[in-house]
Amino acid sequence: MPEIKAKITDESGVRRALMRISHEITENNKGIDGIVVVGIKRRGVNLAQIICDNLEKIEGVRPEMSELDITFYRDDLEKSEGIPEFCCGENSLDVNGKKVILVDDVIYTGRTARAALEAIFSLGRPSKIQLAVLVDRGHRELPIRADYVGKTIPTSKSETVKVNTPEYDGCLGVDLYEISKK
Repeated sequence: MPEIKAKITDESGVRRALMRISHEITENNKGIDGIVVVGIKRRGVNLAQIICDNLEKIEGVRPEMSELDITFYRDDLEKSEGIPEFCCGENSLDVNGKKVILVDDVIYTGRTARAALEAIFSLGRPSKIQLAVLVDRGHRELPIRADYVGKTIPTSKSETVKVNTPEYDGCLGVDLYEISKK
């Protein structure tokens, strides 16, 4: 079980970072016309909802939002976990010609973002895809970077970053954990 090493930020820090990201999204895209915000399950969905709330406050219009389950597209599943099942129930999203803002909690190796890109392209051909993450902790294995970053936290490979959301953890914040060595 990982041990908590540090509390990186609390709810107000997370909300400030997401508001800054929301303003950057509107500035870089000259508004939110043609934008769809896509939260990567699980915690990316919660952060995407907050970004959509912010964009609505800034622009007066709520952007389209969807959830994305990338399990089917992951390349790092253990063979013992079985074959993931593809469920297209909520993947009726039309991304053709749209500006897709992918939202995730943490970017680490880049493999989740790669899987999300593949999933988006399976749905159509967007005009642009941008990546927004709350935390960039480094250690990329793929040449992927986020367009919008709430906080950069240099970590070691023996540490992990956890974004807490009310839906799953009862609070909003970011914690750093030390992975115990056995």
